[in-house]
Amino acid sequence: MTATQTAPRIAVVDYDMGNLHSACKGLKMAGADTLITDDPEQMASADALVLPGVGAFDPAMQHLRDRDLVEPLRTIAASGKPFLGICVGMQLLFEGSEEGTEPGIGMVPGMVRRFRSEPDITIPHMGWNQLELAQSDCALMAGLAEQSWVYFVHSYYTDPTDKTWNAATVTHGSQTVTAAIARGNVMATQFHPEKSSKAGLQLLANFVSVAAQHAAGQPSLAA
Repeated sequence: MTATQTAPRIAVVDYDMGNLHSACKGLKMAGADTLITDDPEQMASADALVLPGVGAFDPAMQHLRDRDLVEPLRTIAASGKPFLGICVGMQLLFEGSEEGTEPGIGMVPGMVRRFRSEPDITIPHMGWNQLELAQSDCALMAGLAEQSWVYFVHSYYTDPTDKTWNAATVTHGSQTVTAAIARGNVMATQFHPEKSSKAGLQLLANFVSVAAQHAAGQPSLAA
């Protein structure tokens, strides 16, 4: 975000499945004004939306459905408003998960899959690991160095049908999987940027900048 831009108002979705205050703290450090809400009208009026998440896929989808949030989230994403999913919030954007039976939001074609067991790796994949950047013009990843260290906690990973969604990958054992996705206004990370030190703060600052540019009516997103 530039010095002349107003702090964007970013709505953080409250559905009892995420560490909302950690996400808000990271966004505020990156220059955003945040609002924790489960009100679709407040989400729609914000400059950008963040869907955080921890826990299991099925309970998370059930919580969203109990609050009648699935269609509003689809509508907001389709409107072009900057949208960021984090951890389980990323997985929910897909069609479904091997972790359960509930259908996902379905914004991104593909499934959520479990890491295969293999010698000398732990499941869940927990701790610091390095990113392999996959999009040269990704606004979310601007300024991040190759092999940036970020923090993961997950047993399942997203598997987009169209691999051009991949903004970054990570390797755990012999398995290279999606670490972040981006296409237009829809972005998401499997890792926790709010727990990922300098690289995570850079990514959140990038999202805040995208939100500020969108709010100002300026082009900001790669095609």
